[in-house]
Amino acid sequence: MINSQDIKKGTAIRMDGGIWVCIDFQHRKPGKGNTIMIIKVKNVSDGRVLERRFNIGEKLEDVIIERRPYQYLYEDQSGRIFMNQETFEQIPIDNELVIGHEYMKESDIVEVVSDTTDGTILYAEMPVKTVLRVTHSEPGIKGDTATNTLKPATLETGVEIRVPLFINEGDLIQVDTRDGSYLQRVKE
Repeated sequence: MINSQDIKKGTAIRMDGGIWVCIDFQHRKPGKGNTIMIIKVKNVSDGRVLERRFNIGEKLEDVIIERRPYQYLYEDQSGRIFMNQETFEQIPIDNELVIGHEYMKESDIVEVVSDTTDGTILYAEMPVKTVLRVTHSEPGIKGDTATNTLKPATLETGVEIRVPLFINEGDLIQVDTRDGSYLQRVKE
């Protein structure tokens, strides 16, 4: 058990029949009355986000989670196969459990979060930034760099994002895996 005031970002708790991870918290002292904790939590299985209020000292059931690096190897009928970087054990993980899976290519390292009590994989996260090659893009018009105009571009993973006009086929670009936004061009 964990006290409500001990919850920080990344703390996992068991609540309402599911496992929730704290993504934001705030101590609040109203004019009169007891101090309360306002906690924003995200469900690891379906991604729902809730905001809950707890009194200071209220006991919650905590979940001990483990974060380990896994390398994406390949995809087959059982799902995407990942290898534990420490034990070299290979496991399949469903696409739905991988945050940012549409930007993942072979040999990428993801952080897999699992419940230590039973070894259940809760989710896997791609790094926030990844470098991908543009496989298809309409050519830009020379000299048209003064505006913030964007054009569609297809990346090596098959996903389409919006990029500036000066990006061409074959360029390496950095992409934010949380929202798929273009960050910058990368030199080889």
